[in-house]
Amino acid sequence: MSGIKTLGQFIIEKQADFSYAKGELSRLLRDIGIAAKIVNREVNKAGLVDILGDAGTMNIQGEGQKKLDIYANTQFISALTSGGECCIVATEEEDDFVRIESPVSKNAKYIVCIDPLDGSSNIDVNVAVGTIFSIFRRKSIEGTATLADVLQKGTEQVAAGYVIYGSSTMLVYTTGKGVNGFTLDPSIGEFCLSHPDMKIPQDGCIYSINEGNYVHFPEGVKKYIKYAQVHDAASNRPYTSRYIGSMVADIHRNLIKGGIYIYPTTASSPNGKLRLLYECNPMAFIVEQAGGRASDGFNRILEIEPNELHQRASIFIGSEKMVRMAEEMMAAEYVEKVVTVQSA
Repeated sequence: MSGIKTLGQFIIEKQADFSYAKGELSRLLRDIGIAAKIVNREVNKAGLVDILGDAGTMNIQGEGQKKLDIYANTQFISALTSGGECCIVATEEEDDFVRIESPVSKNAKYIVCIDPLDGSSNIDVNVAVGTIFSIFRRKSIEGTATLADVLQKGTEQVAAGYVIYGSSTMLVYTTGKGVNGFTLDPSIGEFCLSHPDMKIPQDGCIYSINEGNYVHFPEGVKKYIKYAQVHDAASNRPYTSRYIGSMVADIHRNLIKGGIYIYPTTASSPNGKLRLLYECNPMAFIVEQAGGRASDGFNRILEIEPNELHQRASIFIGSEKMVRMAEEMMAAEYVEKVVTVQSA
């Protein structure tokens, strides 16, 4: 046990990095870790109790909610409410942001944006799912926090992370000083440091995209897929196609092995489908801190100005060389369109 460093110990050690936080951010991360353990317990025994399947309700995006979606949402809001460090929670499962009204949260300085259970369509078939979270400091100094405090660019994040509930359960997070991963040891009920200072390879040979939507993709994405499938020994092509359908699981694999994850615009989702505040921003922060790259195909994800709570975006994220190549093909498509329009 002497060589084991728990999440709690690690957070306390790193607390000195946050001269402005005075322990609040550390406690907030601890609260998220506790809620993750509770959700993990239910995910692991989902087949034994009546929490599998659809809940019969829809979220604000018009997506059917699973019973575990609602359970996870409740647990994270409860943990963040009782912790007292958070004044607002913005979650995929709620139409509007949730203002924390508890007495201990009166002067809370932090806002949490969270996808409580990413990839929940995989729940019924025992495939890895996850939680994604993003933490901001509120901008307003006095009074009640408002939507304006939530709508901050990704560059303003003070921390972000995800939990993957798979063959083992891991919590991966960053506070802007590198990325560290912790694996849950069920024998002691603690997240233990297992992946210190995580770095994504600069190049890779895995591409992750739902190719079933190929016909609806922009031409730049189609060109990248064709590029990925061409045999070229010098660049280790053809690449391997791996798509789980859970953003956390796909990006976690690529973070460790190298690769690119693409969720582009389509004819039916012209602005993209993934949510900027609680999916794209936190994942972009993590991957950039690990040495990777994240954009919407043209612009850095973290610099996109949000204008609504459930704003959507496309995303190209992963190993820097792979993302840059995809961006070049998207830019070439854009230039070609401009030239065509001008010629007409």
